[in-house]
Amino acid sequence: MATMTAGVLGSFIHIDAAVDAIRALQAQGHKDLTVYSPAPNHELEEVLDHPVSPVRLFTLVGALTGCAAGFAMTIWMSNNWPLLVGGKPFASVPPYVVFAFELMILFGALSTVAGIIIMSAVQARRRIPYDEKFSDDHIGVFVPCRAEQAATVEGLLRRAGSVEVTHAA
Repeated sequence: MATMTAGVLGSFIHIDAAVDAIRALQAQGHKDLTVYSPAPNHELEEVLDHPVSPVRLFTLVGALTGCAAGFAMTIWMSNNWPLLVGGKPFASVPPYVVFAFELMILFGALSTVAGIIIMSAVQARRRIPYDEKFSDDHIGVFVPCRAEQAATVEGLLRRAGSVEVTHAA
């Protein structure tokens, strides 16, 4: 099992105080911040500027695989059991779009669920401290740092308006 990531965890009541603290931390060079919020907030998203989640790549690959599988399956079945109707070709693509679409949705959705599980497992290995009040009404900001930087980070968090600061070792 992975050890707990060393750093400082600040708890904020007001969103403005948390945003100010994040800006001050970023100005000091702390870029790998973890922020907990009870609800999505556009101010936090703007100040953090996190990259887009890689889960959407799982969805894209799953959807393209499902679409290709839908067309491949129907064309293969038509060629395996040919029915000659009115001189039309055995593998006529337009009626197979429905099957391809349905498998695209199915594979895309299943791949999204798998991507969420895989990426959550990867993030869970980081072992970052968490408090239950971040799911209720507080905003948490975790700053990974060395022990000699902890006092500076704690002072910055307190000046920004943190109601509670804890150290994780």
